[in-house]
Amino acid sequence: MSSGQNKRLRIAVQKKGRLNTESMALFEKIGIKVQLSKSGLYCHAIDVPVDFLFVRDDDIPTLVNDGFCDVGIIGQNVLDEFCLTLNEKKQSNNITIDKALGFGACRLSIAIANSKAYNDINSLKAMKVATSYPELLMEFSRQNNLDLSILNISGSVEIAPNLGMADAICDLVSTGRTLEENNLKEVVEIMQSQALLIRNSHTLAPELEVFYQRLIDRMNGVMQAKESKYVMFHAPKSSLNAINDILPGHEGQTIIPIAGVEDKVAVHIVTTEGVFWNTLERLKQAGASAILVLPIEKMLA
Repeated sequence: MSSGQNKRLRIAVQKKGRLNTESMALFEKIGIKVQLSKSGLYCHAIDVPVDFLFVRDDDIPTLVNDGFCDVGIIGQNVLDEFCLTLNEKKQSNNITIDKALGFGACRLSIAIANSKAYNDINSLKAMKVATSYPELLMEFSRQNNLDLSILNISGSVEIAPNLGMADAICDLVSTGRTLEENNLKEVVEIMQSQALLIRNSHTLAPELEVFYQRLIDRMNGVMQAKESKYVMFHAPKSSLNAINDILPGHEGQTIIPIAGVEDKVAVHIVTTEGVFWNTLERLKQAGASAILVLPIEKMLA
């Protein structure tokens, strides 16, 4: 289904959970505010041509692939599972990945009971594994000749070994707390995942495409700002080269004269380097003083 001449950008977002919270926070940071409907499933953005649909995360790739939504935010694990399913059914894939968003980090891993012995990946051979990601697990099993028996479960996967339904589970892991609570241990990581911005490959109306690319630029600015710091300090002119080696700026140092002081200048630096205590101590040893480190809210290259 093509919606290339639609005059509003339709975005699919997870209905609830961490991806919803972080996705909507990102949209707010790039200037998109929403007015929620009574149902909470659909809303218009205020003053911009954007509509949001709040749906189950595993429905998002279908909505984007079939063109009912132009754009979506989804975990890479869900997208990869969906794409493998399309490939298995020999159906067309109309999804492109526009951007990795840097939040929603987790990993898809296999876990077994704490009481089970594990030496290496071959310890998993012929095990029965419960999962909500059967295609990803099957692909992993084929690649490693494990001959796994796969039990497809939607939700509460972690209880399967305790109920005797399976020998192991394959599920998302973030902190590992859920595994600990169910006496499970993580033994093999299948993939790393994070939130992705995806879109349908159809062509948007020209003015909507321009608007969408502006949103991408703003997202880049938000992400760059999150990774950057604004550092200000005074330094002897003779120390500037040494200081640049310690803390190179994003586009070099900004040097400002200090009124009434001949041998020192004020230095302003935007940096994506890690600014840790030992970095500040090295700057001080090089002659820097009055050092300030500030967060950056927005940044547009």
